[in-house]
Amino acid sequence: MAVGVFDSGIGGLTVLDAVTRRLPDLPLVYLGDNAHAPYGVRTHDDIFNLTCAAVERLWAEGCDLVILACNTASAAALKRMQETWVPKDKRVLGVFVPMIEALTERQWGDNSPPREVAVRHVALFATPATVASRAFQRELAFRAIGVDVEAQPCGGVVDAIEQGDEILAEALVRSHVEALKRRMPHPQAAVLGCTHYPLMEATFQEALGPDVKVFSQANLVAESLADYLVRRPEMLGSGTESKFLTTGDPKAVSSKATQFLRRRITFEPA
Repeated sequence: MAVGVFDSGIGGLTVLDAVTRRLPDLPLVYLGDNAHAPYGVRTHDDIFNLTCAAVERLWAEGCDLVILACNTASAAALKRMQETWVPKDKRVLGVFVPMIEALTERQWGDNSPPREVAVRHVALFATPATVASRAFQRELAFRAIGVDVEAQPCGGVVDAIEQGDEILAEALVRSHVEALKRRMPHPQAAVLGCTHYPLMEATFQEALGPDVKVFSQANLVAESLADYLVRRPEMLGSGTESKFLTTGDPKAVSSKATQFLRRRITFEPA
């Protein structure tokens, strides 16, 4: 009954942690493609091929349902995967839709035409590849009209977080927020469109100001997954054991992940 959680690095552990709190009895297999991280500066074809290889590895672990806890993969590869590659007995889900549902206050499966919503000015902070894909704007347009989205590619933030350099990460976040506010001085809401960014949520909030509502993904994705599994229990795979896999150096990744989540995490070679 295991579910797979994939990310290019350790950022997806924020999603895994939230899912573990929401569904404590659900075995989770996490795969970080640390050998090829970060994805945010790669081409869409490269991201597609790497993501497919990772998802196949999670299927081999008995995870018929895989969550792409990587915004870059969700943005650059998911639609193509679902349309051309994923077999009928498997599911691959992304992290954008739960965020957009929360932002637009629409329930899952609400297929009514797009309508006006309360939030009109949205700041999107994401990797360069996610911003270039315009996937967030595309998904938002299915549900809402009249929403102005200003996207800021946050180069360097993921690298700084992965390297444990909190001072550099904070400085980069403030710089990116300032750059966005020059183009959109008064956003009503901000979307942290990368699973690494919740670790910097307080810095984003402080730089944006108290009047901006910050949407962070982990808890929204966990709630959405719980709802999905109630409706589709047959998508629970055959895997029974939780584990952490990496394409990188297991010892180094384990050390970073333990620091990242502040609890002992032990990775195995993928």
